[in-house]
Amino acid sequence: MTDATVVREPAPSLVTITHVTYGLHALGLAIGAFGASTVVGAFLFGWPSIIAVIINYVKRNDARGTWLESHFTWQINTFWAALAMACVVFVMGLLLVVVLVGFAIWAIGLFALGCWAIYRIASGWLRLNDRRPIP
Repeated sequence: MTDATVVREPAPSLVTITHVTYGLHALGLAIGAFGASTVVGAFLFGWPSIIAVIINYVKRNDARGTWLESHFTWQINTFWAALAMACVVFVMGLLLVVVLVGFAIWAIGLFALGCWAIYRIASGWLRLNDRRPIP
């Protein structure tokens, strides 16, 4: 979304909701980083991120035509891309687990995917804090 497509300024409450959804995603990532599960596992299957994605879908229409629209799309795409990539890592590891390479694929793949999710949520939240859309 470019600045030329911004039709109106978002309501302050919508900006707050966007901060809350980034916070929920960050909480899901933190639970994975400091808990017993993987970062990406907590991000995809933990209640904070699931609630955040539901809010993203419910409030996305309210953000249409504002600079916040790109943030809602960014969060939704991050969640679904992480799920798709986690499935690929799981299947590739499963296919190669017989020769023990699969365990390394799972460990490295899920670690890299967790780092990617952290980057996406952190960079999006920083842009939101600067009141800038996602390019």
